[in-house]
Amino acid sequence: MTTLIVLGGILLLAGIFIISVFNNLTKARILVKEAWSGIGSYLQQRNDVIPNMVEIVKGYAGHENSTMIEVTKWRNKSAMASSPTEQNVSNAALNKALIDLYQVSENYPELKANQNFLKLQEDLASLEEKINTSRRYYNGTVRNFNQDRAVFPKNIVASMFGFTDEVFFKEDETAHTAPKISF
Repeated sequence: MTTLIVLGGILLLAGIFIISVFNNLTKARILVKEAWSGIGSYLQQRNDVIPNMVEIVKGYAGHENSTMIEVTKWRNKSAMASSPTEQNVSNAALNKALIDLYQVSENYPELKANQNFLKLQEDLASLEEKINTSRRYYNGTVRNFNQDRAVFPKNIVASMFGFTDEVFFKEDETAHTAPKISF
């Protein structure tokens, strides 16, 4: 009888432990999803600003079609990305296309002086900073979740319930190279 009570107590404690770990991992995964959602809202705002910039540049430099097409293509792919991996790829290409768009604008002094264009540039710079902050927050939540999922004994419960590592939001490969600036 005493053995049965001790065994029941051990099983009860094990059950409480498993439930606690499961709940903590679930909360951490929800936090990761919430952080991803924050990035998504800023990316959507950026994607809403870009077509306005393209239209203004078209007005001044309509013959620079290949640049406009690239910006639009990667803006659309960014808007349709459904995972951090897809977003990493489309974001890198969109950033390159935006750099090309700014280079086109350098050839048109009247465009560089256009108040609407300048305002959109400011808006885009502000959104990029917010996106960057959101990425850092997201990567922090991913780090915490992945650490929780990886350590013993949580890794046992995580594997029992199918918790897998989340993907970090990675910087653009060109971020490690200093940009070329010419006057």
